[in-house]
Amino acid sequence: MARLRQQDADSGEAARPLTDEQKTRIAEVRQAAQAKLAQEEILFTSSLAATWDPEALAKLEAEHRHDVQRIHDDRDSKIEKIRRA
Repeated sequence: MARLRQQDADSGEAARPLTDEQKTRIAEVRQAAQAKLAQEEILFTSSLAATWDPEALAKLEAEHRHDVQRIHDDRDSKIEKIRRA
């Protein structure tokens, strides 16, 4: 972490401490993303249980990976936006 902070300082980026409001908003974003991930996992598991076709299973798994990645990317972009505000 110290090396990363030093790299940021060298590049001109100053680390600002987060305000309490920012911390609260980030926690809310993380909690909402966790809920979406749990929902996605439940839907994926129920879809797997109802499918026997290998091609359909592969498609479901690919869609699940894509949806999970989208949720993570959305969460990360919202957090970054809050940090920059």
